[in-house]
Amino acid sequence: MGGQQWSEPQVRAVVEPLRTTPGAVLLALQAIQNEFGYIDPQALPIVADVFNVSRADVYGVVTFYDDLRSTPPPAATIALCTAEACQASGSRDLVAHAESTLCAIGDEADGIGLKSVFCLGNCALGPAMLVDGRLVGRVDAQKFDRTVATLRSEVAAR
Repeated sequence: MGGQQWSEPQVRAVVEPLRTTPGAVLLALQAIQNEFGYIDPQALPIVADVFNVSRADVYGVVTFYDDLRSTPPPAATIALCTAEACQASGSRDLVAHAESTLCAIGDEADGIGLKSVFCLGNCALGPAMLVDGRLVGRVDAQKFDRTVATLRSEVAAR
C-alpha cells in the first residue's frame, strides 16, 4: 500500500487506464487506495469525471465497501476474529477487553486501528487476531495487552 501525498494529476494517472473498463469505479477506487493509502474525499469528483458518473455514485461505492477508507490508515492494525469458532473460544470477551483498553471496533487510538473480521482461518487456535498481517492465535487479554504495548512502542518509534 502506498501512502504518498495525492494530487489530481496523480489520481487521474491511476484511474485513466481503467476508463474503458465497464463498471470500473470500484477498481479505480481500489487503485487509488493502493497508491495513496486511502481515498481522499476530494478525489471523488475526479473519479466521477473520468467515469462520467455522479459524485453520489462514487461516494456510494466508497461508503458501501468496508475495505475502502476515506482517511489515512492507522500506523498499525489489529483485526479480531468474531466468527463462531473464535466466539466459542472467548472472542466476545476479547473484543470487550480490547474495546475497554484500546478503542471501539472501527476506531483507532495511539496510531492503532481496531477492527473485527469474520474469519481468519485459524479456528483451532482461537481466539485469533491479525496484527499488521501477522496471524496470532490463542489470544487472551494478556496477550492482547502485550501486543498493544509492542505496537505502541513501534508506532512511537516511527
